[in-house]
Amino acid sequence: MKETKKRTFTCGLDAAIAVMGGKWKGLILFALQDGPLRFGALRRAVPGISERVLILQLREMETTGLLHREVYHQVPPKVEYSLTEFGHALNTAMAPLGEWGEEHIERIEAIPWDQVG
Repeated sequence: MKETKKRTFTCGLDAAIAVMGGKWKGLILFALQDGPLRFGALRRAVPGISERVLILQLREMETTGLLHREVYHQVPPKVEYSLTEFGHALNTAMAPLGEWGEEHIERIEAIPWDQVG
């Protein structure tokens, strides 16, 4: 039997970043805010993401409880992804961060990113 790995966090921000880590999860959450999407529509809604990365991110987000994967047993098979209440709550929490980004987008785009980190 596989032992479940537990994590402890130093603060709430540490915990939140662990759940939504990376750039793709936030964009997937944003794409799903208005309702369920199938894989192809989700891939079109998140420009620049590869099929492989989208599959991995969706699996992680399902494991963490941010989204629900509904499989319709029909021909051809149909799968839809939607946000859980946990996912909607994270989207709501991220909204002010997105607004901050919009307000400062020109300054952020002007950052010499090749000199950072």
